[in-house]
Order: sequence, then C-alpha cells, then structure tokens
Amino acid sequence: MRIDLSIVVVALGLSASPAQAHHAFAAEFDINSPVKLRGTLTKMEWVNPHAWLHIEVKDEEGKTVAWMIETAAPNALLRRGYTKNSLPIGVEILVEGFRARDGSNRANGATISFADGRTLFVGSGADASTR
Repeated sequence: MRIDLSIVVVALGLSASPAQAHHAFAAEFDINSPVKLRGTLTKMEWVNPHAWLHIEVKDEEGKTVAWMIETAAPNALLRRGYTKNSLPIGVEILVEGFRARDGSNRANGATISFADGRTLFVGSGADASTR
C-alpha cells in the first residue's frame, strides 16, 4: 500500500499541539533571595503551566503592594487535594518562596501558611535547593 507523503505531512501538522514554553526556576527566580510575604489573597489563577496567587502586602511604610506568586501547575495542586475553594479570596496568608531575579513583585512560592497554623505546599515537586 502506497501512502501519499502530502497526506502524512498534513496529518502530522494537524495532530501537533502547540508547545508551551516552560522556564527553569533559576532563569526567573533567585534561590539566594528568599521572601516571606504576609498578605491578603485577592485572586487565584488556575492556568497552565503554573497557577498564580495574587496577594496584597503592606510594605514598611504601610502602603499596599501587589505581589504575584507562582505555584505548581493546577493539576499538581488538584492532586494534592486543593480545590478552587481551598484558598478563599480575602484570606490572610504567609507565603514563603523566592523572589524574581528582575526585582519585580513576583515570587516562586514554596509554602503558604494560614493564621490557624495550617501549612500548604504550593511549590513544584523539586526541592528548591536542587533547582
């Protein structure tokens, strides 16, 4: 049986899914710049390849500053038992993670803690020290 090469090329082209860019931790975040941010959750984005927490943090002068916290992928969070209701808007949390290399108000989150003492792991599966 003979297969027309043009049919194969078209089939491969139609079946290919767009590749999503993914970064290495060290390309965007600095392991030598740990941060602890206490703030109020204003938004949670369940998007790939990483979910994002948006929090408002008071700086040293009492001014509110918006921060974005990258977490693990939504699927990883779901496998850990998180749901969209696990982090209600308006809850105060303490985020521990690593600041963005560019100095922006972004960080890669490792853990979040609640006022009642609960702690949730929101980082990727790898230990930050091995990134």
